[in-house]
Amino acid sequence: MKLIIAIVKDVDALAVSDVLVEQQFRVTRIASTGGFLRHGNVTLLIGVEDEAVERVFGLISEACEKPDPGQHKATVFVLPAEDYVQLG
Repeated sequence: MKLIIAIVKDVDALAVSDVLVEQQFRVTRIASTGGFLRHGNVTLLIGVEDEAVERVFGLISEACEKPDPGQHKATVFVLPAEDYVQLG
């Protein structure tokens, strides 16, 4: 299992989270601000099976608007998630 941390522009966040949820991925949204340019961002936390990582990359890329020159659609980190617990 992997934890994908995707940082997208706030204008893309709704489209990205909607397409991920439509494809049955669970997403947690966290409002964030970029350190260098101080632009509004949203950090998405997505837990997926290893084989779904590339699919999530594609969905994020397709849902984001074309970036300005020198910018990126998203910054994505993939971390191993050996275990998770849902407390109830």
